[in-house]
Amino acid sequence: MGDQGKIQTVVWGTGNMGRAAIRAIDANPALTLSAVIVANPDKVGKDAGELAGVDRTLGVTATADVDAVLATRPGAIAYTASGDIRPDDAVADVCRALRAGAVVVTPAIYPLYDPTNAPAEIIDPVTAAAKEGGGSLFVSGVDPGWGNDILPILISGVAGAIDQVRCQEIFDYSTYDQPDSVRYLVGMGQPMDYEPMMVAPTVPTMVWGGQVRLIARALGVELDEIRETLERRPLEATVENVMGTFEAGTQGGLRFEVQGIVDDRPVIVLEHITRIHPSVAPDWPSPADGGAGAHTVIIEGSPRISLSLEAEEEGGNRAAGGNATAAGRLVNAIPWLRAAGPGIYDALDVPLTPATGKLRSSGRNPS
Repeated sequence: MGDQGKIQTVVWGTGNMGRAAIRAIDANPALTLSAVIVANPDKVGKDAGELAGVDRTLGVTATADVDAVLATRPGAIAYTASGDIRPDDAVADVCRALRAGAVVVTPAIYPLYDPTNAPAEIIDPVTAAAKEGGGSLFVSGVDPGWGNDILPILISGVAGAIDQVRCQEIFDYSTYDQPDSVRYLVGMGQPMDYEPMMVAPTVPTMVWGGQVRLIARALGVELDEIRETLERRPLEATVENVMGTFEAGTQGGLRFEVQGIVDDRPVIVLEHITRIHPSVAPDWPSPADGGAGAHTVIIEGSPRISLSLEAEEEGGNRAAGGNATAAGRLVNAIPWLRAAGPGIYDALDVPLTPATGKLRSSGRNPS
């Protein structure tokens, strides 16, 4: 079918997640890309296909005029601008989109991964904006969201007795061309006495605690507390990658856990194992296939269940693959959210939907 009847969908932000969101919208027969919002003046006027790295033009040029886009009352907005170092701005942007009546999907507001436990200073204005405009919101996506919420919950459905649920992101950052985030947020290449923002005390719980609580809620578990652990390793030799030089003796590896505790025992664990080179910390877990990244769910119990998932995009890049699956989870939820009506939703509310109409092998699209 043509664009008639499709949900007019905007992508706001064209970084790693935004590029993937554009591709996911283009592939979804229920959606049509209606606008792309950018902050970088150099991107204004460029075709969305060029920004997303697809091999054709999409007929939508990027704009920095947020008001003009929102005035069109789009059906949905994929808000993929970063919220890491601008959380207040991200909340304000999402509220603007909700007041415009849009379905909003985003990975940017970490406390809303579990809106039932979100602080009032965040959930209250978001709820008010959704009520005022009739919009709806679904927040998921970091590391990616489905790997830390819906995937372990789904797998728990085939388990017997469960002792612990562990979600791991294992990642080689040498493939992730984001030098500011890698060097300063994560701390790779910094002196060992440098405190990376991502693992400063309480920050991991702020970012990933909502997902721990979401899993606990799904499993009917009441947590006593959430704890954090941290281990760092230096580079033994200088390495080079697309982001430049990382000197020997600087941070080369980072491993931390966010643990949901019951009776002084970690029962739900989100673990991150990140390196700037495969040689760092060989005793730490690595992807089962030896690749640059994987997302693993391990359920300790009877039976013991372990599942490792690897995704690749943009020429086999696993960082891009993780972004693509996170964007796919959000974008593909838009039709369900549109039908569900106004409100604030989480991963326990929003079902996974089949990839109807996306099979490319026959060259025919049933839509």
